[in-house]
Amino acid sequence: MPKILPVIMCGGSGTRVWPESRESLPKQFISLVGTRSTFQMAAEILKDPVFENPIVISNHDYRFLVSEQLAEIKREARIVLEPVRRDSAPAVAVAAELAAQLGPETVVALLAADHVVQDTKGFVELCKQAAEAAALGYIVTLGIKPTEPATGYGYIKTGKPVSLDGAVLKVAGFVEKPDAATAEKYIAENYLWNSGNFFFRADVMQAELQKFAPAVAEAAAAAVAAAKQDLNFLVLDKDAFSAAPKISIDYAVMERTDKAAVVPADIGWSDVGNWAAVWDLSDRDEFGNSTRGNGVVMNASNVHIRSDDFLTTVVGVDNVIVVTTQDAVLVLNKACGDQVKQLVDRLKAEGRPEALQHKRSYRPWGYYQSVDNGARYQVKRIVVKPGQRLSLQKHFHRAEHWIVVRGTAEVTRDSEVIFVHENESIYLPIGCTHRMTNPGRIDLELIEVQTGSYLGEDDIIRIEDIYNRG
Repeated sequence: MPKILPVIMCGGSGTRVWPESRESLPKQFISLVGTRSTFQMAAEILKDPVFENPIVISNHDYRFLVSEQLAEIKREARIVLEPVRRDSAPAVAVAAELAAQLGPETVVALLAADHVVQDTKGFVELCKQAAEAAALGYIVTLGIKPTEPATGYGYIKTGKPVSLDGAVLKVAGFVEKPDAATAEKYIAENYLWNSGNFFFRADVMQAELQKFAPAVAEAAAAAVAAAKQDLNFLVLDKDAFSAAPKISIDYAVMERTDKAAVVPADIGWSDVGNWAAVWDLSDRDEFGNSTRGNGVVMNASNVHIRSDDFLTTVVGVDNVIVVTTQDAVLVLNKACGDQVKQLVDRLKAEGRPEALQHKRSYRPWGYYQSVDNGARYQVKRIVVKPGQRLSLQKHFHRAEHWIVVRGTAEVTRDSEVIFVHENESIYLPIGCTHRMTNPGRIDLELIEVQTGSYLGEDDIIRIEDIYNRG
């Protein structure tokens, strides 16, 4: 069979695993399970020769995170950027448009970036089965064999086989997330969980979108036709893509098409949808306790601790999850994992920055992290990767002091170029044009002290930038 074109959907925010997952660094880019992010785990599965090089569809804000995480695992991909946030149907329509450019019968595997599959070999074999059915004109999903009567998933009612070996079944119906009693009934009747992974031929999906969601199909076609290349990213046209309705592919097509089929899957799948799922996928001791980072549990069971920085301890309290970050602590009854989203919504409504932003902010050149701030001053730790440089810029309201603690900084200050070594510093007065470059082979680390009447990030006038940021 021809190779499968995988498309990784990589634009979600994952609020149910706050405070580690936030809009500035969502869960698909975090190593929730193991040492790789779930996005990297998905990309590594696709190294199998049955797959073409993947397409990654992501949000414009995450473009450099996607690029950096692919580079870390030495994977190449075509990165496509949505200029505004939409639901899954417009992204699927874009995937079908791009696949059709390779050939109308190109088989696409649409995969989520924030899921975990423990049986990767089994997953690849199921992808082959699903792709074979998709090549015949079906739109195929992987239906996960339930391990419990979960109320957090949609379910699939299966019908008659559509393949000779019985591995692919007709979808008799999609049903919404049930209550506990209904979930028990679905388990007894052999329903499957809806995984949200889909396989389809480009022309088949295009036809179904034109039939059931023509506004989505037309917006996607126009956005792809007018897309522009920016560095190594393909940026969809903003005006065209903005015209697409916000609708999921389930509502737009899957619940309405007569071409839906399903492959039952038992592959150790999880959407890592909340902290209880993270605990379930983590290594645990004989008492069911799991610690990651700087944590200690005593006289307790079924506890999950995550703390990369601060010592976090739990004594005599069972069935809790404690997540400690530099600016927020979550203490959660393990049975209440789905309420974290409601908590984040409340924090957003109260205007708390911790709902959206981490203290560490990632940039294409490295990152900066807030250390301290007060009236008319702010202290940051800045790390610049080897060979990278910040934009040529100036500020109208603040001066800056840079103290190098590791490496060497090449600093442009107006017409001067100055090399600043470890234990040396440089002063950048208000209004001066300046830039920092790391010319070395190790990370450049420095402390930045800002002073002035206004210290917001919007007091940056970029004059020149190698990353094409406005």
